Parts: sequence; C-alpha cells; structure tokens
Amino acid sequence: MDTNKNAYWQANLRLMLGLLSIWFIVSFGFGILLFDYLNQFKFYGWKLGFWFSQQGAIYFFVLLIFIYVWQMNRLDRRFGVEEE
Repeated sequence: MDTNKNAYWQANLRLMLGLLSIWFIVSFGFGILLFDYLNQFKFYGWKLGFWFSQQGAIYFFVLLIFIYVWQMNRLDRRFGVEEE
C-alpha cells in the first residue's frame, strides 16, 4: 500500500510541476520576457504581447485548472482513490 501511495504522490507532483511550468512560461515568458517580440503580431485587433499580459495568462490559468481537475480524476481512478 505504501508503494501505491508513493506512486500516486509522484504522479500528482509530475502533473502539478508540468502545469505550473506551462503557467510560468505563459505568464512570465509570454507576458513579460517576450512582450515586445509578441507585440508585432495581432490577435483580434490587439497586440499579442499586450493580450498575453492582460488577458491571455488569465485564460490559460483557468484552462490549466480544468486540465488539472480532469487529469486528477483520471489519476484517482487509476489508483483507486476516486470520490463517489
């Protein structure tokens, strides 16, 4: 049983680190570091760098929450710890 708990926790950590990495890249990378470069492209009439800084990072964050819930439900079923 201890091995199963450790495997579950390791899978959970991998998922969280992966999603947090995506969030960091989108918010810090696209919204701050690549701001000037992305501003040469347009997205629905807005400069892309500005869009990522103001709205895009928030949309990605909400999307990552839904992905996390979906993946955790799959992980729970895989390890037999799902809620009823």
